[in-house]
Amino acid sequence: MIDQFLRGPQGLRAGGKHGSGFTWVVDTNVMREAVLTLTADEVAASLENSDESAADASGFPVPKRPILSSACPGWICYAEKTHPHVLPHLSRMKSPQALTGTLLKTVLSRTLGVSPSQIWHLAIMPCFDKKLEASRQELTDASWRTPDPQTSESQSQSPVRDVDCVITTRELLTLASSRGISLPNLPLKALSPSFSPEFPDKTIGSFLFSNSYSSKQTSAAGTSGGYLYHVLTAFQSRHPNSEIVAQRGRNSDVVEYTLMSASGEPIIKAARYYGFRNIQNLVRKLKPARASKLPGAKTGAANRRLQAAGAGSGMDYAYVEVMACPGGCTNGGGQIRIEDAREANSSIQPASDEPSGQPQKPSPHEQRAWLARVDEAYYSAESNSEAESEHQLAQTSVVEKDARVHEVLQYWSSMTEIPLSKLVYTTYRKVESDVGKDKNAASDTARVVELVGKIGGGW
Repeated sequence: MIDQFLRGPQGLRAGGKHGSGFTWVVDTNVMREAVLTLTADEVAASLENSDESAADASGFPVPKRPILSSACPGWICYAEKTHPHVLPHLSRMKSPQALTGTLLKTVLSRTLGVSPSQIWHLAIMPCFDKKLEASRQELTDASWRTPDPQTSESQSQSPVRDVDCVITTRELLTLASSRGISLPNLPLKALSPSFSPEFPDKTIGSFLFSNSYSSKQTSAAGTSGGYLYHVLTAFQSRHPNSEIVAQRGRNSDVVEYTLMSASGEPIIKAARYYGFRNIQNLVRKLKPARASKLPGAKTGAANRRLQAAGAGSGMDYAYVEVMACPGGCTNGGGQIRIEDAREANSSIQPASDEPSGQPQKPSPHEQRAWLARVDEAYYSAESNSEAESEHQLAQTSVVEKDARVHEVLQYWSSMTEIPLSKLVYTTYRKVESDVGKDKNAASDTARVVELVGKIGGGW
């Protein structure tokens, strides 16, 4: 349906004064497969290196254990502003949205011989905070572009974003409405190849548009892309007859996992923390212990040992999947609400006697039922083929997929002549607060706040 809307003859091309549409529509799940593979590699590297200051072959520091997922921009914003002590734990991996942007801008600019600024990349996400992610200065061509020695610094172009625009699923509905297009009435069938030119690089094109990487989420993988699940299954594939054991924490948004060997020994431990209330407990556990300043308190090496013990108090996880929204990404703030669905689809009517123009606010029960429908839709692309439940087949599948991802990533780096680390990794920074500073002095912060107030969003 989204493909028909963005590229098809009855979608955007049929509405608006320019009659324009998109050239290619890429499923973000394809690049998520790449992120999942690299995340499992990152966790393996951290377990192999006991040195906290270790770096990989590319020179990027390996995150401290436990590695915390970094694909949720709401969580990253919170960490950078309020808990900089967790930044060394954050996964270096770009999110699927960011990695897709980097891939498209690098490959298309190279193969078509055009500037990255001439390629416009739109991302459709379940989350308003993904707009913040797209605006990060780390996610521009400045992070991977090779400077032209013949171009002076003063003449160089401003950085070009890897992702030019982000709209949420709810805003996709608004866009269709503004063009007079009914999404439910669009044809639910694949577009003819004639509506899109062949992708200019065959190897990358076969990876991006391969059916083997279509969206196939399972309830075991969770509602946020399956980061934790892939890490566990990747390690499970290396340990025959091992078993994943789950244990619910204080609520349904905290779950701990242990991969147990055939002999009953723990191989790795991991966890899932969703929602800011649970995240606060997580970062509290990771906070280094402060040494006492009372007379007779331990100092020097003993003090450092105390801090190290505090940093790992009860945290023997190898990896933690962290998401800001309770329930995960299917409950994202940009998702289509039940009120939106009622308005868009005449078959869904509010059970209310209120006058038109005053839609009934859904009850908590209706909202929970709607979220359950969203989760069901998220899992509905799951494969229904028979023998998929066989344990050995699932393990082989992980190994084969990871090998294919590594092959394509190395090809991407080779054809663009850019080191892979520059393409797939990003960095994080502490965001300084201006609380307590001279408020009379003119500052960039004041101007930024004023601008943010005008556009209605921002950090």
